[in-house]
Parts: sequence; C-alpha cells; structure tokens
Amino acid sequence: MSQTIRSTQAGAPTGAPRRGASSARQGGVADLGRAVPWTLPALILIFGVVLFPAGYMIYNSTRRISVAGVDHGSVGFQNYATVLSRPELPGILVNTLFWVVSVVVLTVIISLALAQFLNKNFPGRQWVRMAILIPWAASVVMTTTVFVYGLDPFYGIINKFLVDVHILSAPFGFTKEPLPAFLSSIGIAVFVSLPFTTYTLLAGLAGIPGDMLEAAKVDGAGAARTYFGVVLPNLRNAIALASLINIINVFNSLPILRLMTGAIPGYKADTTTTYVFKLLQNEQRIDLSSALSVINFLIVLVVVALYLWIVKPMKEVS
Repeated sequence: MSQTIRSTQAGAPTGAPRRGASSARQGGVADLGRAVPWTLPALILIFGVVLFPAGYMIYNSTRRISVAGVDHGSVGFQNYATVLSRPELPGILVNTLFWVVSVVVLTVIISLALAQFLNKNFPGRQWVRMAILIPWAASVVMTTTVFVYGLDPFYGIINKFLVDVHILSAPFGFTKEPLPAFLSSIGIAVFVSLPFTTYTLLAGLAGIPGDMLEAAKVDGAGAARTYFGVVLPNLRNAIALASLINIINVFNSLPILRLMTGAIPGYKADTTTTYVFKLLQNEQRIDLSSALSVINFLIVLVVVALYLWIVKPMKEVS
C-alpha cells in the first residue's frame, strides 16, 4: 500500500506539467481562432498585393514568353543566365551602388544637421518644421517634373538663375547627358528623402534624456564632444531605421531616374530598377524583366541582412 502511494505521489509532478502544456496549447489554438476573423482582411490583402504578384513574377522568370505575351513553356534558369550575361549589367550595378550609397549617406548627414537645428527653440520653428514636410507631401513625380522643367537649358528657371548669379556662364543641359542627369537625380532624391529622415531623427533627439546632456556639461564636455559622445550614440536606432528604409526606397526608386534620364539613349544613367522598366517597355521581355526583378529582390534582402548584421541597430548604447 505504501509503495502504491509513493509511486502515485512521485508520478503526480510528472503528469501536471503535461496537462499544463496541453492546456496552454489548447489556449493558444483558441486565441488563434479568435484572432483569425480580425486578421483575415489583412492576410487577404497581403496575399493579393504582395505574395501572389511576387509568386507570379517568380513563375514568369522561369518561362519563355514571347513579345506577344505567349508562354512557350519553362526554360528553368535560362532567363537569369541571359540577364546576368548582358554586357551593360556591370555598369548598371555600379550605378546602382553609387546611387543608393550617395543618396542615403547625403540624406542622413544633411538630416542630422537639420534635425539638430529644428530641435532648438527659435521664432517660427513650427513654420520651418511644416515647410520641411512639403517635399514629402508632394508627389515624387510632380517634384521631379518641376526639376526637369527647371533644369531645361532653353526655358528652365533654375538654369536661368544659375546663369544670372554667374555660377554658369551659359545654360547647361543637365538632363541631356548621362552623368549630369544622374548626378542631378541624386540631388532630387536627397531632396525628397530629407523630410522623413529629418523627422525620424527629430523623434530620436526628443527621446534623449535631458539628465544625460546635463551630466555631460557638468563633466566639462564641450558641444562637439557632447554631440559625438552622447547625442549620436543615442540616435543609433533612429539613424539605423531611417537608413534602412531609405536604402529600400532608393534602391527601388523609379520615377526620379525615369523622368530625369529616360530620354537619354543607352544604359549609362540606369540602375537595376530602371533597367527592369526598359526590358519591359523597350524590349517587351516579360520573362527577362521578371528574372531581373527577382534578382533585385534578392539583392535587397542581402543588403538589408548585411546592414542589420554590421550595424546591429538594437544593440544597447553603452
């Protein structure tokens, strides 16, 4: 009898966690079931807008599709090999790297200065903050079109202004040659990226404890040392977030380069994103453009993963 009681008591703790784990699983399934009606519209939207088009694009990248849109069957990875073997691709990849790095770095540097300025109290600060939002509120296509007409050598007001202030001796065709058009596009991309980045950094500045800044002053730190030793480390997460979103947006940006460089023959002012558009529009190769789109997507994933691995935005500030 005593042995039976002891064996029962010894087995009780073993069975209790199993019953608890089973109850927890059942509770989790019940919670998931209750959440489905609320999340189903979002899941349908994600499937219809993101997953299905992406899957169909991957499918098209493995097919041989004629100019008329007729599917002639699977070709495996031949479209990828065809795209990667094109002679203009290395130059386009260099352009893409220069485009993304230049726009993101310049945007972050200028936004740091703007955020620091807008974080101070001065008369009319609210109006200046609202003015910073204008490039963000306006359409990218509309903003770029204004610059396209403004930089025109014959009737562009920006060109005329540069001549009037003697920066240029004569009107210059900024949108007529690959290099000046590409560099001008970088300037426009920085201009339209500043509002989001500046406000992200402003939010980061607002989150820095005032006690920390006061302690730096008490310790005798000057303005430069306080900024680089206290402010910038505390802006790590804000800078990482702004940079990451800008990398993705700039890499996939089409309107600016399309409007600024679309009329220039050749591929000297193209990135991989505009090259996808040219494959689709000029050559009418849905299969090749789909293959390059998949490659673009993989490049973005690799770049984002490397950025997160190197920067480690969630690392604690010491």
